[in-house]
Amino acid sequence: MGSSTGLKRNQFILLMGALTTLVPFTIDMYLPAFPILADVYETNASSVQLSLTACLLGLAIGQLIAGALSDMHGRRKPLLISLVAYIVASIACIFAPNIYLFVFLRFIQGLAASGGLVISRAIVRDVSSGPELTRLFALLMVIGNLVPLIAPSIGSGVLLFADWKGIFMLLTTLGIVLLLLSAFRLTESLPSEKRVPSNLKSTFGNFAGILRNRQFTGYALAQGFLIGGVFAYVSGTPFIYQNIYGTSPQMFSVLFGMNGIGLIMGSYAVGRFSYRWSEKKLLETALYTATLAGAVLLAVVFIQGPLWAVVIPIFFFIMSIGVVGTASFTLAMESQGHVAGSASALLGLLPFILGAATAPLVGIAGENTAVPMGLVIFSMCTIALLAYLLLAKNTPSSTAN
Repeated sequence: MGSSTGLKRNQFILLMGALTTLVPFTIDMYLPAFPILADVYETNASSVQLSLTACLLGLAIGQLIAGALSDMHGRRKPLLISLVAYIVASIACIFAPNIYLFVFLRFIQGLAASGGLVISRAIVRDVSSGPELTRLFALLMVIGNLVPLIAPSIGSGVLLFADWKGIFMLLTTLGIVLLLLSAFRLTESLPSEKRVPSNLKSTFGNFAGILRNRQFTGYALAQGFLIGGVFAYVSGTPFIYQNIYGTSPQMFSVLFGMNGIGLIMGSYAVGRFSYRWSEKKLLETALYTATLAGAVLLAVVFIQGPLWAVVIPIFFFIMSIGVVGTASFTLAMESQGHVAGSASALLGLLPFILGAATAPLVGIAGENTAVPMGLVIFSMCTIALLAYLLLAKNTPSSTAN
């Protein structure tokens, strides 16, 4: 690995992990400021949630672009360009004069942030395979999942000393640090002879070929629908916890951080127990767990249960995400070889497309009900389980490219 990347193993893992954190920081750090943004821009909850939707759409579209470009032109150059664009977009968000321009700039910010996520995963696939790939992805997921644990707390901490613009100043700084590290410490991992042709027809051909793989599609749908439910939770809980249950921004961050611990536990479990149980078995167990948790959550919010009764099923739902995200990604990527960038992009596309659709739905009935959030989460869990059972469970493993 060291000869392929020019970095020692630990440095390589830390840099790849840092690049994957750009997306969750971009999504999660500003969540405690949702009610503040609604006041600043004199708008409602759904309009503020639309800024999250725009960011998720940008992340979805950006992954397709960055993934394809990285397969054509190598990993390093598209990564550096995306980081420069992220810095510019983050600065622009600070000066957005109205909610409409803010929403648009969040789309651009998400578009740029996607490069760090999709290209870092493709680099990992370039330099590893088999059990080593599983362990590396598990480590990256643990690092990446630390961010939801701390990002809202950092955001609420910033709000104690500055206004919401301080959060975006911090995101700008993060982008600058990642750009400098990538520019000076990362070498190219995809040799010229392994790159795919640089034309539109070939790009769509790669995407179509990947999607014809029944097993890949099953894992992609299972992961995509389940994580799509996460964004209903992400966009709904800032208002549900603070407006319905009366928690402070700091308590919201604590509750959000607890779920981050669950996410890390799930990701760690895949790496820890993959020698004892297959990734498929771990994935299936997690999908059943998530669906049960979603059913309990829906029942609790329907009867307007207490806060603790909402928090517990959400914790198990999020913990299942840690398992599903790691196991499904590893199983799907194992067979993709030289088109790892495009495969990584497709795996990342569906969660953000579905997240963009679900994020505004949770506020459609107003800010004083949690039923839409519960309904969306339960529906996404059920569809994810069915996608795995129907497409991936009994499909033989593909041979790596």
